[in-house]
Amino acid sequence: MFTRMTTRRRAWKEHDGKVKFALTSRFVFPVAIVLAAVPTAAATSAAPLTSLRALASMTNAEASQHPSVAFEATVTYFRSYDKDMFVQDGADAVYVHATTSADLIPGDRVLVRGTMHESFRPYVNSADITKIGHGQLPKAEQPTFEQMIRAETDCKLVTVRALVRSADLVPDRHSPTPATYLRMTVDGGQADANLDSDDESILKGLLDSEVQITGAVSGEFDNKMQQTGILFHIQSMADLKILKRASSDPWLMPITPMDRIITGYKSVDDSQRLRVEGTITYYQPGVALVLQDGSKSLWIATDTYSPLRIGDRASAIGFPAVENGFLTLTHSEVRDTSVQAPLTPPLFKWRDLALGGNQGKSHVFDLVSLEGQVVTEVRQATQDEYVLESDGHLFSAILRHSLSFGPDPVPPMLEIPVGSRIRVAGICMLADANPFNGEVPFNILMRDAGDIAVVAQPPWLSVRHLVMIVGILLAMVIALGMRGWYTERRNRQRIGSLAYVERRRSKILEDINHSKPLAEILERITELVSARLNGAPCWCQVADGAALGNRPTHLDPSSLRTVEYPIPARSGSPLGSIFAAFDARTEPDALENAALAMAAELSTLAIETSRLYSDLVHRSEFDLLTDVQNRFAMEKTLSAMIQTARETAGIFGLIYIDLNEFKQVNDLHGHLVGDRYLQEVSRRMKRQLRPCDVLARLGGDEFAVLVSEVRNRTEVEEITARLKSCFHEPFAGDGYYLHGSASFGISLYPEDADSADSLLRSADAAMYEAKYTRLSNSRLGEDPTEPELAPKAHS
Repeated sequence: MFTRMTTRRRAWKEHDGKVKFALTSRFVFPVAIVLAAVPTAAATSAAPLTSLRALASMTNAEASQHPSVAFEATVTYFRSYDKDMFVQDGADAVYVHATTSADLIPGDRVLVRGTMHESFRPYVNSADITKIGHGQLPKAEQPTFEQMIRAETDCKLVTVRALVRSADLVPDRHSPTPATYLRMTVDGGQADANLDSDDESILKGLLDSEVQITGAVSGEFDNKMQQTGILFHIQSMADLKILKRASSDPWLMPITPMDRIITGYKSVDDSQRLRVEGTITYYQPGVALVLQDGSKSLWIATDTYSPLRIGDRASAIGFPAVENGFLTLTHSEVRDTSVQAPLTPPLFKWRDLALGGNQGKSHVFDLVSLEGQVVTEVRQATQDEYVLESDGHLFSAILRHSLSFGPDPVPPMLEIPVGSRIRVAGICMLADANPFNGEVPFNILMRDAGDIAVVAQPPWLSVRHLVMIVGILLAMVIALGMRGWYTERRNRQRIGSLAYVERRRSKILEDINHSKPLAEILERITELVSARLNGAPCWCQVADGAALGNRPTHLDPSSLRTVEYPIPARSGSPLGSIFAAFDARTEPDALENAALAMAAELSTLAIETSRLYSDLVHRSEFDLLTDVQNRFAMEKTLSAMIQTARETAGIFGLIYIDLNEFKQVNDLHGHLVGDRYLQEVSRRMKRQLRPCDVLARLGGDEFAVLVSEVRNRTEVEEITARLKSCFHEPFAGDGYYLHGSASFGISLYPEDADSADSLLRSADAAMYEAKYTRLSNSRLGEDPTEPELAPKAHS
């Protein structure tokens, strides 16, 4: 029930090992993200739980019924773009998968309505969160490393001292802004932290510093949802205090020869020895064994050469560790009970074993069986490897040679004709521990040759049979030999094509995830389909858009047979179509439909992801109420204008606008009328501006206008006068009639200020001076010099 996956680069951009995202093998995510099914009628009809204490004590069995909840608590951490929120009430805390547009900060008191779901621990899934106030944060606990690794402080606000080992900015695929990722030691144990800050300057002073951090604590997990570590969630730099900086700059240390870096190694391991029990499903003397108990299995590294029998119940004692992102037991000793409790490996499909984490039940280190067709087999110095094809995917079944200290040779490799369908049994070994990478490549680690069973022999037409026919009829041998060569070549091409298509498809998915240009992605999709269809021309026609790909100049029905496949949308009309052209003399086949369906699926994902990304960018830079730039976008534009003005020795103006008596509009007529008033003011002011000018809402009743391409203050004042005229006409609506006014302040770059902050302060000061003058004139009974009438209503 912990927080979202945190990525750390192994080779972040270009090389990703074997999966879509280039990640290290440690991952953090909320087990809570495994969203459960829709609540049952029985669950939704019951009265909601209103106590966070009742939620915190709930079992997964109870949470699987998805009971409704409606409780109050205090926010201790919130990351909106990842929908991660931790809340606490007294000594009880819980994780909330929060779908909300509310701008929440730690200390906010919220009312959460939603449903409970089962996970590592029960969590709340909510799309109905209401802020009801702001107060003090709960008192942060000061737990030990042992308490945190045992999840005794799960989701709670804690304060700990730590030593920073590394500090890096890492990207997040859900946000255009990176965050800081820290690796630390706490009480001598390893722990990580997410710090919501993209200030790269703070990283320089963190290495080897002793710090105090305050934040919500959670856990790290592997592909099988087994806890592998501790993660802290720090809302801002204000929650990280440097207690003692490094005694010297690490970058000023002397250079150490690469072959002598061991001289700096020092490790104090206080890990607790643990004991586990299960059935031995794999054993390689001097290396490792696997114990399985029900749905749980564990890789156990050991140096023992004792005779252990597969299928026996056994106990192992050792020390917990995380190797390549997977939970393991190291430095282990094993005791065989000699009691047989063999396990029968269940038969799986390729996809069943490739998926884990959120998308399926992981079977890493489990005893499994899988059928496939032999593509090739290779004997190496340390192992025999059989490359198999299953459901259009390749995997390897590996039999490692036992280490022999005597003269006994390694047994010969079991030769299986290429094309045979076999069933292999063994341990599922995933290539990556990341639960968010979708389908992950895997191998099957067999115990002995008995784990291979031939299900079906290859077709009768094979090279061996052709050789037998040579002695009977030479002419027939030649004919059948050519046919056999052609069949084998086609099989090799098909397997190679499948591998090529899978690589290209993974690259396209990676481009989609990295928000590459849509046209480039669609062209790659058409190239992929063309390769799948043996070079047939393929193109994509986007609805109300361009045609992309290799579209023939002349589509003559007498010579070309054109196939169209619509690109479906998740809702609404199709997004376009995928086309392919074939020789008119050919007949349609299943490959055409499968290839075009794959292209349509990828195109749907690319188009809708691109549109979603564009919408998210727009939402991050524009005010949702008035559809003008927000403060964040305006500050970026202002910084760019300052840079341009410095390079060209230009000038520009900034107009600061504050709506007078806007609070009275909300108080007298309600926020709906206030919103309509703000929208109409924005529309009127935009009509008075030039195309090169920028209007932004800074927040509440404050606006700003960036006036470019001006020569002097007079031109800025002329535009200001046009903006003032927006308030000459009353604002009328359904049931209200308002006379509005505003106060204006002007600053000119570089005459009044030469930086973004100082320009805003100068314009703000001028605006307040104008407002003060208007109020003073009003108190003296004089007409104000500006048309700034307080809003008033007429029924």
